[in-house]
Amino acid sequence: MTTPPPTTTAMPSTGTGSALRTRFRDLLAAEWIKLWSLRSTAWVLGLSALFIIAANLKAARYTYDHYTVGEGDPATMLQVALGDSFTVIAADVVMIVAGSVGALALVGEYASGLIRTTLVAVPDRRAVITAKACVLTVVMLGYGVLTAGVSFVACQAVLADTHIGLSLADPAAPRFVAAAALFAPVCALAGFALGALIRHTAGAVVSTVLVLFFLPAFFNERYRWSADLLHAMPLQAWRRLARVDLTHTFPVAHPATVAGSWATYAVWALVSVAVAVAVVHRRDH
Repeated sequence: MTTPPPTTTAMPSTGTGSALRTRFRDLLAAEWIKLWSLRSTAWVLGLSALFIIAANLKAARYTYDHYTVGEGDPATMLQVALGDSFTVIAADVVMIVAGSVGALALVGEYASGLIRTTLVAVPDRRAVITAKACVLTVVMLGYGVLTAGVSFVACQAVLADTHIGLSLADPAAPRFVAAAALFAPVCALAGFALGALIRHTAGAVVSTVLVLFFLPAFFNERYRWSADLLHAMPLQAWRRLARVDLTHTFPVAHPATVAGSWATYAVWALVSVAVAVAVVHRRDH
């Protein structure tokens, strides 16, 4: 009789392939650490938040000192009370700070060369950029909620004795505060996309300021084509969402709508992430 060959027992899979695939939550943790590893991030966000809150409080204090109870149209004073909670100056600072932080979140890693190490460790470029965008969105949303929320509560407390102060329960307040809070992550993601396209620190920051801050100045609401382009800008979207009633402002031929302004926020955020992911994926392969 011949001895049958020894049978081989199939070894259980060790799951090496799945172990090599970096889990997305690990990417999120890594990107969170990288974003906050720069002391400048905390300083810029912290100091700018204090400046924004102080600027809004100054506006509220001015209204408190110069407003006589009972004067002025109620709808106009409602807009004044809201406007003091988040002024145009505050929106400009948020736009510049958030856009610059968004650009530097990606450009800084390319400038230091750390991106090579990151992409060697995690070859899936789409996952890396998506994780960066997620962390940036969460951080800037927190920044927006902090600045808008604290400003609203503090400014309405100042205006309480004038009887034009509001609470978050007022029908006009939630949209105003939400528009101010979401303005920060929208601008940050726009800067993030420009950083992916330009990959130069100064160039990305300057381009972000030009696109978000100066470009809207070239359009107006007198003509349909110009109004459509203007309404597609984040700054103009915030301005429309911050207005309670357009009948109490200077009439324009083609005003923006509330729904269209929310759509502008959403489109800028989604398209910015898609552009950043596509550019890094194609350019680095």
